[in-house]
Amino acid sequence: MSTALNIKVAISTDFMESFANLPEKIQKKASKFLREFRQNPASSGINYEKIQSARDPNFRSVRIDQDYRGIILKPESGDLYMLLWVARHDDAYDWARSRVATINAATGSLQVYTVDEVQAPVSTPAAPAKKPAPAAPALFAAISDAELLQLGIPELLLPLVRRIQNEAELDASERQVPPDAAEALYLLAAGYSVEESLKQLEKAPPSSPVDTSDFVAALDNPDSQRRFCLVTDDKALEAMLDAPLDQWRIFLHPSQRRLVDKLDFKGPVLVLGGAGTGKTVVAMHRARRLAEKAFPHADDRILFTTFTKNLAEDIRDNLKKLCPADVMKRIEVINLDGWIANYLRQQKWDYDLVFNDSQSSAYWEAALLKKPAELPEAFFKDEWQAVIQAQNIRTEEEYLKAPRLGRGRRISRVDRKKIWPVFQEYRSQLDRAGKKEFIDATRDAMDFLTQKPGSAKYRAIIVDEAQDMNAHAFSLLRKMVPEGANDIFIVGDAHQRIYGHKFSLSSCGVNIRGRSRKLLINYRTTEKIRRWAVALLEGRKIDDLDGNMDDHRGYRSLVKGLPPEIQHFPNLDREVEFLAHRIKTFVAAGGDLRNACLVARTKHSRDQYGKALKAAGIDTLVIASNSSDKSGVPGLRLATMHRVKGLEFDIVFIAGVNDGAIPLSARDIDPEDEYALEEGETRERSLLYVAATRAKREVVITSSGKASKWI
Repeated sequence: MSTALNIKVAISTDFMESFANLPEKIQKKASKFLREFRQNPASSGINYEKIQSARDPNFRSVRIDQDYRGIILKPESGDLYMLLWVARHDDAYDWARSRVATINAATGSLQVYTVDEVQAPVSTPAAPAKKPAPAAPALFAAISDAELLQLGIPELLLPLVRRIQNEAELDASERQVPPDAAEALYLLAAGYSVEESLKQLEKAPPSSPVDTSDFVAALDNPDSQRRFCLVTDDKALEAMLDAPLDQWRIFLHPSQRRLVDKLDFKGPVLVLGGAGTGKTVVAMHRARRLAEKAFPHADDRILFTTFTKNLAEDIRDNLKKLCPADVMKRIEVINLDGWIANYLRQQKWDYDLVFNDSQSSAYWEAALLKKPAELPEAFFKDEWQAVIQAQNIRTEEEYLKAPRLGRGRRISRVDRKKIWPVFQEYRSQLDRAGKKEFIDATRDAMDFLTQKPGSAKYRAIIVDEAQDMNAHAFSLLRKMVPEGANDIFIVGDAHQRIYGHKFSLSSCGVNIRGRSRKLLINYRTTEKIRRWAVALLEGRKIDDLDGNMDDHRGYRSLVKGLPPEIQHFPNLDREVEFLAHRIKTFVAAGGDLRNACLVARTKHSRDQYGKALKAAGIDTLVIASNSSDKSGVPGLRLATMHRVKGLEFDIVFIAGVNDGAIPLSARDIDPEDEYALEEGETRERSLLYVAATRAKREVVITSSGKASKWI
């Protein structure tokens, strides 16, 4: 609301996008105009001009400077001004002439969409033969007009929708359709019924007839709020102008907003979604919502945890931008390993943690001296994780009786007796060194929490990247917070499982029955990149984190874009030469190297490409495994496939996609264990899936020598 008058000012996502693309000098002028505009948009100093030939009579232009104009929606009734677009004079007018802003009579949402080609065919048909074959039914022939209107399709666009024959034509018509309506059409095309689509889109009939002239009321509609933000004060405006592309800080899809705002969940909630669907965004907004509304007292604490330290640091940085300081101080953000280590130190627990193979290799080396000659070393490490640790086996007798479901190599009772001394020696080696594996530390933390109920002192827990945790982690999390309303909020996607832990939430005491939701719209990656990445996992067994199979039905992006660019070279030098040229081309076209990342499978490979590109005159910055991305530091980002998780860039270069590198040779997997080999390949495919879906616009994949079989 204006500080001077009872006037409302709203800003659209389209305006923020166009503002972000302005030259810096013009951005400063536009910012100055916006601040003055917000104070009093009815000021006589603002010259509103009607737009000749505009289809919408409520559109006006305003002067930013001699060459640039803003487009404003000023309805005939109501003290409301909406900023829609900003660009050079002619471009701004062209944008305005081809669009209208209407309130959907069925849903009550405010929609801005293109109408210049509504009467034109979607595609030009071929010349008919003498006896043309019967025309195939249109894509939405089985859906009535009433149902399309119920789903939010503007009545003006019904003729356009009726002509669409296939998904290719749906893609071609997308720019003419408002985003909420486009999502409905894509769900129908994916095989969802009208009822299923309405449920996924969180659409319900309005409680009273919609006033299609009341734009102020339309701003309260959840579908409107994903595209328009009412600017309530100068601080909110400053935040939007300072980071116009961080739209996740303001705008939420209705399906996301419902998950964020709902405060009567009776227990744990699971949110599934493919890469780019905004799961972490939802989790961050949920943390703020719980802290402000559900648990608002000064001593109410909320834990936000994830699997890796670097992801926790990235999330903490973003939460600080999202949350007021008094709210942020009550939200603790830490990776679960770090939390366990801190908690155990408080309990005077006197061990050092062993997190990875490099830290445990010396102890395994000693233990494997006792192994039977006929079994490979890889078998023992896998058996240790999959059977001994998974079932908390402490004695030979327990191992002799333990089920080994899913293990590829058969082991008789006699063989078990022969191999038990290896595991016994490994544990003895750790004990003598005063060390424990993370899974043992997790169990010890659970024991302390059992002895001291409530010692964790949290009212709620938010869990990100849940698929990378294991059953013991969720058993611990269940003990860390009292059971009750809004206690645990979990987001994840088993398609992105890159650490190999399968589990069922219900078996860990985390009951999500009736409280599982799915996000379907990818807001980051283009549709062609998404399809390429999803195809990597086609036919693989992917679970829903609770013992059932999951699929990506209905999961898609609303921006078509370009497919991944795949280039192969005879040797590394030629590959690097191409990468250097491609990166410089990106910069020459106006790209910022901070928004570009080269991803490799291993640290060695990452550093190899980094050194070569630096020699070619390209500034680089390594995103290390134990730190967040330093957004203010210039340079092409370099990361491993594991480290790039949770990040996003305009363009991603996936280098060294060679045979033996992707998938990485499975030296640590028993060659006779078909199950372990299959799971290992799925993890490698998930890594490539993760790397490709970090890109917002382009993916460039390169290889040299012998290319990976996957490309």
